[in-house]
Amino acid sequence: MSNDTLEADVRNAIEKGHDVQEQVKQLTLRRIDAHSLDIESLQKISASVLRGARAAVQKELNLSSAQLDTARTQLKQAVAGLDGALAQVASAAKLAVEEAAGRAQKFSSEDLAHARENLENIETMFLETLQTSASSAKDAAGEILRDIVAHSCTHGSAVGTQLKETLSIITHQLTAAGKTQAVAGLHFAQATSDLLRQIAAGVLTGVAEHIKPSDKGS
Repeated sequence: MSNDTLEADVRNAIEKGHDVQEQVKQLTLRRIDAHSLDIESLQKISASVLRGARAAVQKELNLSSAQLDTARTQLKQAVAGLDGALAQVASAAKLAVEEAAGRAQKFSSEDLAHARENLENIETMFLETLQTSASSAKDAAGEILRDIVAHSCTHGSAVGTQLKETLSIITHQLTAAGKTQAVAGLHFAQATSDLLRQIAAGVLTGVAEHIKPSDKGS
């Protein structure tokens, strides 16, 4: 799925108006893979989601106050869906590290440091992308998005809350990895796993698990 396709899919999901937050979350997660877990790629994905959301509510923005309220609700739900998807990336990282530790599998300090570097900037990226989207919208959508940014800065975001847990776990494992590597040397480096791929696998597993119940009910 390209980012252009993601933008169109998000717009379509919001226009249909069914469970917008969850739909946007799932569409975002399906776009994420091991190659899109760096900040630049996640920023492009987030920007596509927000462009799709803004496009979806354009018609309502200039109509009645009731329809403006609908647009506001849909934008908030779309942003919450994006926030939830990014939080799941952080959660998948936490689980990948915890499961590896539980199996006595070790990640190299380079893997862990690289993952931490990407993860610790996700909330900032999320808020900055929101602010950029708000600034570029010269209509009511911009005002709505600015309100969402202000609320997120004051009360926190889902991804920010999850990141506190995840970064704590990774920092702990980094300390352990440094000690282990000092002793194990090359043998340890050869045994390391691709942490970003395991995080992506956890994200996609979450998507698959979410889809199963609705498939059974359909």
